Amino acid sequence: MTTIAELIEWGSQQLTESDSARIDAEIILTFILNQNRTYLYTWSDREVSVDDEATLKNLIEKRAAGEPVAYLVGQQAFWTFELKVTPATLIPRPETELLVELALERIPQNEPLRVADLGTGTGAIALAVASERPLVEVVATDQSAHALEIARENRQNLGLDHVEFRQGSWLQPLADERFNLIISNPPYVEPDSHYLQKGNVRFEPDSALIGADGDGLGDIRDIIKKSPDHLIAEGWILLEHGAEQGAAVCRLLEDAGFEAVKTVTDLAGLDRVTMGRSHKKG
Repeated sequence: MTTIAELIEWGSQQLTESDSARIDAEIILTFILNQNRTYLYTWSDREVSVDDEATLKNLIEKRAAGEPVAYLVGQQAFWTFELKVTPATLIPRPETELLVELALERIPQNEPLRVADLGTGTGAIALAVASERPLVEVVATDQSAHALEIARENRQNLGLDHVEFRQGSWLQPLADERFNLIISNPPYVEPDSHYLQKGNVRFEPDSALIGADGDGLGDIRDIIKKSPDHLIAEGWILLEHGAEQGAAVCRLLEDAGFEAVKTVTDLAGLDRVTMGRSHKKG
């Protein structure tokens, strides 16, 4: 039999196309052994069973072919927790945590405000906000019944009962309700983008990646156009978008009458989130 250390080294050598080969191998092995990465370091000389070794080699082969680690192990870290993911859902990205941070800055700790998360997918954004603001009522929408099934399972696993999930496109399930904050990470990739041929996105659902219209901004346009009818006076809208779309999203928000419009960059210095505030009454 082979030791943990030897299997990690072997797995790393197979993943020549990955920028995080060793981490990928470690995550896959922790999943198989039902242990954490500290265990791998502490017991690196322990032998792995023949069956577990075979499972590892099978998953490493799939990873070498490009399949995302999150889909192979069925979960992805986001914010302060682990979320269940499937090939029917977008894999939550670390850069999306900026959207959560900016939302939390606009939600006081002890006020029972209302927040809408549009296109929730796994529920990542809605659940992250709810985990930090227990008095806030969060309503999250998604058109995919399967995505909502996963989101509800994540809600149950995290015990965040003050998040409500509704099926439908963007704002449609919200009827005539109004919110203090609307947040969304909608599809925004152009249909002909070379980005769609790279890495994990090749295995993710097109419906969660490719934005409507040729420039990828169709869904964002739709959300911005209809959001004023669902925001209270001086309510905020926050939208994640592509690195070269900040200026365009700013114009869309300004044209729709939003104030205090600005784009915030992520840790890589790329445009990532654009926000605006609705008008005061009168």
